[in-house]
Amino acid sequence: MNDNWPTELKVSKDRQTLTVTFDDGQMFALPAEMMRVLSPSAEVQGHGPGQKVTVPGKRHVGIRAIVPTGNYAARIAFDDGHDSGIFTWSYLRELGERGADLFAVYEAELAEKGLSRDPKRS
Repeated sequence: MNDNWPTELKVSKDRQTLTVTFDDGQMFALPAEMMRVLSPSAEVQGHGPGQKVTVPGKRHVGIRAIVPTGNYAARIAFDDGHDSGIFTWSYLRELGERGADLFAVYEAELAEKGLSRDPKRS
């Protein structure tokens, strides 16, 4: 388990980025889109092995709210209505350290499935 705790969570004015600063001085700017498509929620991760969902069309998603959850996490609500992801401090740290790699895997999954990061036009 990661022993680092965030000292600040700050949402950008455009609601597109969450900056997380940890007590060891590390700071990460986490894009809302990345957090949304890699949400730890069952809606995205599934309830068991092989149930993970590739979520398309979230390029412009924003952060609507951050709600503290105990002393170990925050629930992040997005402006597309998704609000069930509980982001632990260790998961936020993992997204900061490995987010680029995880997002690259997501983009490859989109391509493989013929999906896009862009929202569908109505």
